[in-house]
Amino acid sequence: MLYLKTLIIVVQLLSALGIIGLVLLQHGKGADMGAAFGSGASGSLFGATGSANFLSRTTAVLAAVFFVTTLALTYMSAYHAKPSAGVLGTAATTSAPVVPPASAPATAAVAASVPATASGPAKAAPAASAPGQDVPK
Repeated sequence: MLYLKTLIIVVQLLSALGIIGLVLLQHGKGADMGAAFGSGASGSLFGATGSANFLSRTTAVLAAVFFVTTLALTYMSAYHAKPSAGVLGTAATTSAPVVPPASAPATAAVAASVPATASGPAKAAPAASAPGQDVPK
């Protein structure tokens, strides 16, 4: 895709330079009066009116190429690949890793460290409050 984009940019640059050169070569509307008195254009390669037609047609073709390449570059820069929906029709998402629960000996050690109260036996602390459990890895 990068090679295609580079190729389109090169074609666009060459067409832009061609348009600039051809516009500078063309005669203005006031140049026709000088050609009527025999100044130069009748002895040209394409004849008196052939050069004007050739230059204007070539300029129009290069302008069309320039516009097409501009639209192609706009489309290519606006296109973004969308994630596949997958087999089940839902977009694939990454989920957070599952943390296994604390082992039984660690829970028993926490329960043994909590003193018993008058209302009953000691309750085990939740696994999330154990030291080091809330630190991301």
